Amino acid sequence: MPLRDRLLAVLVAGCWGLNFLAIHLSLAQFPPFFLVALRFALIAVPTVLLVPRPDVAWRWILGYGFGFGVLQFVFLYLAMDTGMPTGLASLVLQASAPFTVLLAGLWLHERLHARQAAGIALAVLGLGGIAVHRAQLDGGATFLPVLLTLCGGLGWALGSLANRQARATEPFRLTLWMSVVPPLPMLALSLATEGPSAIVGSLSGLGSRQGLLAVAGLLYTVLVATLLGSGLWTTLMARHPSSTVAPFSMLVPVVGIGTSWLLLREPTPVVEIVLGSLVVAGVLLGSRPARSRPAEPRPARSRSAQSRSAGRTSAVAIPATPSPRPVSPSPSDVVAETLTGAPAAAESTLSASDRR
Repeated sequence: MPLRDRLLAVLVAGCWGLNFLAIHLSLAQFPPFFLVALRFALIAVPTVLLVPRPDVAWRWILGYGFGFGVLQFVFLYLAMDTGMPTGLASLVLQASAPFTVLLAGLWLHERLHARQAAGIALAVLGLGGIAVHRAQLDGGATFLPVLLTLCGGLGWALGSLANRQARATEPFRLTLWMSVVPPLPMLALSLATEGPSAIVGSLSGLGSRQGLLAVAGLLYTVLVATLLGSGLWTTLMARHPSSTVAPFSMLVPVVGIGTSWLLLREPTPVVEIVLGSLVVAGVLLGSRPARSRPAEPRPARSRSAQSRSAGRTSAVAIPATPSPRPVSPSPSDVVAETLTGAPAAAESTLSASDRR
């Protein structure tokens, strides 16, 4: 992986890490469900008007949009609105990776290797420790936001599996069309739970300092985190193996926790930093592909055996070689897609000489 692409991967991780700070600023002005509707509507409208629909079945677009766009952000935004620390949210959301591996085994019948099982166990241990620690703070009031964020990670995993099943030849176009799904159901949910008065009130004070910061955070989420970040990451996933690119996403919680501490003065207990490092280590371990066994050398045959074999070959017609069976995606590729939000399937179209 050349230095330029490494720097681009670090840039994308930084953009995604700062996105949690942008969400924090936007939630200070907008109700959470209405904010999700706004976020995706700003992408969906120009997408419908200007971008051709990807050549995939509608069920995968709907599944991707419902899991990644609706379920993930319903729970994540609600968690952050009810007290989930910004930096901790960027870390706990990494639970999407072990969720994806487990769901891929159940839904797609993919084989779980020992290394991936160990990585899942390590990540679950870290996440469980964070949940137990939060349950002991403030009489358990901080446990619910952690649980909601975990549900957001589960929604992300469901969306990633639908994305993977779509097998889109142009994954970024699929990412854009996924944004068409969330606006209407999220607006309906906002009207039903938050009410028209809360929506109108959030739109009336946009000229204030808080309102301007909220709009800036929303624009950052749409333009930088979604369009720029996803576009660059999709390009990197097409150039290099997913196992090379995916580990850079582990910089996201590092940036998220660091910026929340630096700019928001959010304290992060040492025990949660230690447990969070277990989550990161587990995701890294689980996203590494299993080692393939080298082919065993075939025993050399004597010249007499070769001549007898040649004689039989000339007398018997050799059947045509059957076409190779399609190979299903490995759990490591699905994990890479979960960590990045961009399909790793594009990598399979590259030749061996292109994977440098």
